[in-house]
Amino acid sequence: MPGTNLTRDEAAIRSDLIEVDSYKVALDLTTSEKVFATQSTVRFSCRRPGEGTFIDFIGESVESVELNGEALDPAQVYADSRITLPGLAAENVLTVRATGTYMHTGEGLHRFVDPADDEVYLYTQFEVPDSRRMYPVFEQPDLKATFAFTVTAPAHWQVISNSPTPDPQPAGEGVATWAFAPTERMSSYITALVAGPYDVVRDSVTTRAGEVPLGIFCRRSLREHLDAENLLSLTKAGFAYFESEFDQPYPFGKYDQIFAPEYNMGAMENAGCVTFHEMYVFRSKVPDSLVERRALTLLHELAHMWFGNLVTMKWWNDLWLNESFAEWASTTCQSEATDWEGAWTTFSTHEKSWAYRQDQLSTTHPIVAPIRDLHDVEVNFDGITYAKGASVLKQLVAYVGREAFRDGLRAYFAKHAWGNTALADLLTELETTSGRDLRTWSQQWLETAGVNTLRPVIETDDEGVMTAVRVEQTAPEDLPTLRPHRLAVGCYSLEDGVLRRTHRVELDVEGESTEVAELAGTPRPDLLLVNDDDLAYAKIRLDERSLATVRDNPTAFEDSLPQSLCLASAWDMTRDAELAARDYLPIALAALEGQEDSTLLKTLLLQLRTAVQTYAAPAARDELRSTVRDRLVALARSAAPGSDAQLQLVSAVAEITAPGDDTSWLAGLLDGDEVRGGLAVDTDMRWTLLTALVAAGDRTGAHVDDEAARDRTAAGRERAARARAAAPTAEAKEAAWRAGVEDASTSNSVIDAHALGFGRASDESLLTPFVQRYHEALVGVWRDRTHAVAESIATLFYPMALAGPELLAATQAWLDENPDAPAGLRRTVAENRDSVARAVRAQDRDAQED
Repeated sequence: MPGTNLTRDEAAIRSDLIEVDSYKVALDLTTSEKVFATQSTVRFSCRRPGEGTFIDFIGESVESVELNGEALDPAQVYADSRITLPGLAAENVLTVRATGTYMHTGEGLHRFVDPADDEVYLYTQFEVPDSRRMYPVFEQPDLKATFAFTVTAPAHWQVISNSPTPDPQPAGEGVATWAFAPTERMSSYITALVAGPYDVVRDSVTTRAGEVPLGIFCRRSLREHLDAENLLSLTKAGFAYFESEFDQPYPFGKYDQIFAPEYNMGAMENAGCVTFHEMYVFRSKVPDSLVERRALTLLHELAHMWFGNLVTMKWWNDLWLNESFAEWASTTCQSEATDWEGAWTTFSTHEKSWAYRQDQLSTTHPIVAPIRDLHDVEVNFDGITYAKGASVLKQLVAYVGREAFRDGLRAYFAKHAWGNTALADLLTELETTSGRDLRTWSQQWLETAGVNTLRPVIETDDEGVMTAVRVEQTAPEDLPTLRPHRLAVGCYSLEDGVLRRTHRVELDVEGESTEVAELAGTPRPDLLLVNDDDLAYAKIRLDERSLATVRDNPTAFEDSLPQSLCLASAWDMTRDAELAARDYLPIALAALEGQEDSTLLKTLLLQLRTAVQTYAAPAARDELRSTVRDRLVALARSAAPGSDAQLQLVSAVAEITAPGDDTSWLAGLLDGDEVRGGLAVDTDMRWTLLTALVAAGDRTGAHVDDEAARDRTAAGRERAARARAAAPTAEAKEAAWRAGVEDASTSNSVIDAHALGFGRASDESLLTPFVQRYHEALVGVWRDRTHAVAESIATLFYPMALAGPELLAATQAWLDENPDAPAGLRRTVAENRDSVARAVRAQDRDAQED
């Protein structure tokens, strides 16, 4: 039986057999609190009449199936997720009446009740294969069609879909029906429905196709926090930029952006109806890095209207054609058309580090990934598909030239608008405009996995003049490809306490060793930086003198990008056990002083915590943590009032606080006894401080209850769950485990909150009993829960705080004993294992310093 999976071969057979013309989908959202009525009428043709196929649906039941006027018995044709359709005609009309199930997992048609006012809110999330949870559909990206939705719902609701919202028609007391016009031709995974008493701010934007209506939506209880003016301004800038760059008008009739509750991802690019995580509605003061991230996410989803929606990949192995391009395009737009001019520095600090981490796991894969079935793609929304792909595209732009790259994209959109493509279609256009053969480049960069390491080798004479400089390239033994890199080498001199670039050489690096002839005969600099300006995708190393310069002067850079690259190199050395964690800590701590780059500050603070809690030798951990915490407290106290640094540093102190620490300062901030000028002790900061005090054993569940009573919101419910789970007691960990892992009624966002609190434990004995329970639960969780929930549990409830040889052995034993477990589950567990193995190597390296 197929279950809920679909293979690439099955999809190819189906698309070879049929072509879909249109869907008429009728939904009744007034049926009950658990289910809804759904009906699809599908018109499609068959190239070989007499053959059969199937249509997809996952729901409560199928009431009737009618194919070309003939009734089919649902008991005979519906099983698992498929409705069998035998004996097709050349032209077919299919009508399926069914009952769908509201989801509480952030997939399909998700139903949420707002604890602030008991109002009901619905939204859809269909990528990868979940439009079939709302209506019967041929669920694969290359079977495009038009979709006409008719929705019956409470009359006071907003109802939003891909087409402009029509005027509702009365359909009974307190009930109305919205009959949407057919959409443009699109894939089912980007169809959408959002319904509920959402508040809205409306505007419009002038485009090449005319005036396009804009809408920004959120729940009523969040309306006071919605900064719609900023969002609309960014949206308009993105419209102008992308229409100009792609030489294609915006392809849809309107553009709505909805902030949705209990959302699993950052956002989803539904055509003309984009949904976002509610974390982007800022109810409290947030770091500038999150504001910048929101801008990037907004532009990323807008770029998808062209990359992915206008032109769509044929099958999920070319998912990167959607995600990598949207990531590259949004960062380019952000840096060139908004106030975030340093967007590529942020990309280097955040996105590329994600890519490097993912690319060094045993589960790494090519950018153009081999996707055999839906289960493969469900776990492939990762740092390779997004960040590595965008990094490689940035390098490709440097390789072929920006103008040639732009012209190739314009030709690609013009030729394939409303169609489906594969990698070769894009390469053909870029080869035409650039005059370069990109097939070898594609094989080396898109079709092989792994990351190379580049390190400088410098020879000098007795007077300190460089007689030879070369860049050596290496690759992992199991992924031995050496790739061509277009990059820059920068020379920096320390002058009056400032590191200034004195030379820059741009060149092509290929093979094991490449001479940098232009630097021969020049004085050896204080710092030589391979991959200056971050043009290439590669790990970099610093020579001994350069590393010493960074160690002694981590804040001396004039610009944030070279500082970010050098600090990233030091961190990568720590992750690779080439540098002891205790030797990395003073570099990062010194780099925090006066740090104004919000994303770099956030990254350094996270790396400090990881170095102390995971990479430091266990015997030295308490002393190192105390040292780091004391320094963070001092930095937080001296930070400029109201600054981003103050906010982040106070939060970092809260995150690293453990039982036995002096918590009086944090307690004073929470209780109002300690006034820190400019620090907004708002709702979210109160939860941050209270969670720290609970985790230290200085506040109890009663205090959490009191705070939850003050914050009767969805976010408050999640923060309360996290705070309770953070308590340093066996009872708290057991309660979090039961609610997050064993209780199938817990919603997706609350599961995540329980998991985050559960994993906070400085006393190993609190989590040790869960090592066996975690591994024993995996197969059942993966079998019985939806993908999004199962993946969250398998990832977030993994007891990483116990990283060491025992946890490594237990996880490896599970992998050895479960060779036939689902591939997605084995991948998730293998990545957990890889993280622990890296931690063990780093701990061993750090212990050598004792």
